[in-house]
Amino acid sequence: MASKTGKILAVDDNTDILFALKLLLRPHVEQIVTETNPSNIPNHMKETDFDVILLDMNFTQDAISGKEGFYWLDKVLEIDPQAVVLFITAYGDVEKSVQAIKAGATDFIIKPWQNEKLLATISSAIKLNRSKREASDLKEKQKEINTIMDQPFADFIGVSPGMQQVFKTIQKVAGTDANVLILGENGTGKELVARALHRHSLRKEEPFVSVDLGALSETLFESELFGHVKGAFTDAKTDRPGRFELASGGTIFLDEIGNLSVPMQAKLLTVLERREVTRVGANKPKPIDIRLISATNMPLKQMAAEDGFRQDLIYRINTVEIEIPPLRERPEDIPLLADHFLKIYSRKYNKKINKLSNQVIKKFNTYPWPGNVREFQHVLERAVIMSDSPNLDEGSFHLSSHGSSGEAFDFDSYNLEEIEQKVIEKVMRMHSGNISKAASDLGLTRTSLYRRMEKYGL
Repeated sequence: MASKTGKILAVDDNTDILFALKLLLRPHVEQIVTETNPSNIPNHMKETDFDVILLDMNFTQDAISGKEGFYWLDKVLEIDPQAVVLFITAYGDVEKSVQAIKAGATDFIIKPWQNEKLLATISSAIKLNRSKREASDLKEKQKEINTIMDQPFADFIGVSPGMQQVFKTIQKVAGTDANVLILGENGTGKELVARALHRHSLRKEEPFVSVDLGALSETLFESELFGHVKGAFTDAKTDRPGRFELASGGTIFLDEIGNLSVPMQAKLLTVLERREVTRVGANKPKPIDIRLISATNMPLKQMAAEDGFRQDLIYRINTVEIEIPPLRERPEDIPLLADHFLKIYSRKYNKKINKLSNQVIKKFNTYPWPGNVREFQHVLERAVIMSDSPNLDEGSFHLSSHGSSGEAFDFDSYNLEEIEQKVIEKVMRMHSGNISKAASDLGLTRTSLYRRMEKYGL
């Protein structure tokens, strides 16, 4: 052990053994506590958080059977189930020591020991303890995060009838393995719904894997979703599992599923029907166990009628359908969302921000929020960052000009693809071709915007 690390408790009724341990370990560990009476173990554990406990197998009351060692092992693990215990044992007790490992001990040290081997064993035990503690801490932190996220649906807030219906559907469906299709405009919170479904499901301890299908080109589709083997193509340096394999046992969320080309839809349908994937370049399929959640802002049924989306894939992905209403249709939720985000950003930026006035709320209610909750959240965050006062007035909020009543779009038809094309064209002109700004206003990623521009020849 290169530097001093770890706190050790050594328990043995032989003072010579304890002295030898202290002499050997003192240069290598932060603290070494010795004890001849095992009855004092609980007190020592209350006072100090030991990395490793060295425990004699036999004490004077019972010098042969090892029962006392097993008894105190149980006591230690009762006090701290994560404790790392090493038995100190004679050659003749090796069989009992193996039994002790089955009972919860980590390892054993044979008397008389070799100094180098003993130091190596203790060093490994200290590392094991630290790893167990870190894993336990991470698990506790995740539990806390989940607890916060589940109140009841984290940033997913609403008292409007439309949102209450969404919450009810989540509660009914989450505990099943039914495939769910989430519909809604960009920025309404489709991924939040997907994560809420996962957190309330029987698969909540397993992975949640999110895939933005709008960002995947046809050439990357199979490799990203199904994986590949080494040498399958030029850049395939190693075997790599796809998203479906990574999600096996848990939930896979396929966002922007409406953007898939018909050939990609066929490949996805095959995987969903067979419940197995074949990596690119491999011959043998791998079984998968996933719960499928998909989302789109596109009219799949209309697309199916025009041969743009496979009808059989629609049946496969939407056992249950959840439609999230746009923010402009749920004005009663705006004050709740405002309070929620103001609290978050007040803490984040260490500012004291008062509740919004009725005049500001009225202004929010007259704005159509084309970017929905995502846009609303960004507007509030920017206002908090830029504010020099605890009171935010109407001038504190920058609302995109294309959302005002004077900038209303004039459409010749209600064809959604034509409308989408016109919106993209207008927003791109407004931002002088700046992709990042246009994508932000549209509630899209840069990649998704590029794909739509390519689709419409813009």
